[in-house]
Amino acid sequence: MFLPQNVLEEKLRKMLAEDLGQGDVTTALVVPAQSMAEAHVIAKEAGIVAGMEETEILLKSVGLNVEMLASDGDAIKKKQVLMKISGNARVLISVERTLLNIVSRMSGIATTTRKLADKLAKAKLKTKVACTRKTAPGLLYFDKKAVMIGGGDPHRLHLDDLVLLKDNHIAVVGDIGKAVKRAKENASFCKKIEVETSTVEEALSAVKAGADIIMFDNFSPKQVRRGVNVLKKNEFFGKVLLEASGGITEDNILEYASTGVDLVSLGEITDSAKTLDISLEIMKASKKR
Repeated sequence: MFLPQNVLEEKLRKMLAEDLGQGDVTTALVVPAQSMAEAHVIAKEAGIVAGMEETEILLKSVGLNVEMLASDGDAIKKKQVLMKISGNARVLISVERTLLNIVSRMSGIATTTRKLADKLAKAKLKTKVACTRKTAPGLLYFDKKAVMIGGGDPHRLHLDDLVLLKDNHIAVVGDIGKAVKRAKENASFCKKIEVETSTVEEALSAVKAGADIIMFDNFSPKQVRRGVNVLKKNEFFGKVLLEASGGITEDNILEYASTGVDLVSLGEITDSAKTLDISLEIMKASKKR
């Protein structure tokens, strides 16, 4: 994923501004204005690091010097120094929490994603791991990018990415085949059409109506396998992409991935992300002369 630096910097500054409020009152009271400091950002547990690009841009935008010692996607070890920061002590301390929130959350998502992707690869399955749109408000770009850094698929970034007919769309239209046909008649040629289905019969109807992607939503592994077999019997298997979603966890992901679907999507990658434990430690401080 790519954003021009000034656009990304604006997003990061808004995060910092939200945390600062009218200013860091504690730092202003006890840290002399001209104090200088050096700090290390240290991993307190192993994982896959993410958010390095964002961190560097944020730090430089507030006038701090930074030496990056790790890159996005690196496998990091406990106690590893990820970056060294130097500059005005007040600024450094005031930006600390925003910096750590970004790196910890993105690294946690990347670590979880890599773990799942590696599990499928070890089982010699070609099924891809994807996230969903269950991201934290305001953090969609960062959450999705972290998934990609971890080796997963970001799925839709926005509602305009893909025509995805969900149960509520179909409830309003009244018929799954009619909804697909209406979408095909009106959508741009460059937009694929995915349909969320709740039964094998719905999946078959959606494919016959011209859907490009079928989502087996909240199916059990056994039901997904039956759906795949029905599509094979009707000679649609391999002609549409198949996604399993809903109720998939680290514990049962292999059961779903081995059914023949092309991808498995998990909301928990982003909506229940466990942050990676990372800290910032002041190593040296001095008053500027």
